Amino acid sequence: MEPVFGVAYERPITRLREFLTALRSLLVTGEADVRGETLTASPPMPTAVPGADPPPPVFVAAMGPRALRVTGELAHGTLPFLAGPRTLGEHIVPEITTVAERAGRPAPRVVAFVSGVVTDDVDAARAAAARQSAFYDTVPSYRRVIELEGAAKAADLVEIGDEKVIAAAVRRYFDAGATEVVFGATELAGEAARLRTWNLLGELA
Repeated sequence: MEPVFGVAYERPITRLREFLTALRSLLVTGEADVRGETLTASPPMPTAVPGADPPPPVFVAAMGPRALRVTGELAHGTLPFLAGPRTLGEHIVPEITTVAERAGRPAPRVVAFVSGVVTDDVDAARAAAARQSAFYDTVPSYRRVIELEGAAKAADLVEIGDEKVIAAAVRRYFDAGATEVVFGATELAGEAARLRTWNLLGELA
């Protein structure tokens, strides 16, 4: 937030609530009049598209308890990344679902983003995963979900193996309450491995 966008990273949950409140109003009516503690959204005229029918769904990359509560109240679902099946089933899905029910809203969608690939060269893919995921080990929100899963580092949550291994991993995410599973395998292995991954996911779908 601060180095990239120049926005102070202060009171993030309040900002999230106010942002979603304004966004929902804009998407439904084309107008907004939100004068909050962290932002103001009061355009002088309706947007070019005065509300969509139906409004597009809004998702938040929420994984912490407070962010999940706001998301359950005001958004359509969450997009967790590096939150493994245990974290989904024990923390994320129960929290966001309970809040949505209390708010009288439909069951939220939980779109699990999973990094992984179908390959026979597991060692090479593991080495690539370690290089590519090291950044997430330094981010507090990701460190939290990595630890909740019982993993030591982000690379431990990358799913790598043959078709049977990856199919079982996908099932674990659905069993934990994910409504959708999105697999990213762009740079873990070569083109042939990516095609195997996509073919498997197509068959599972």
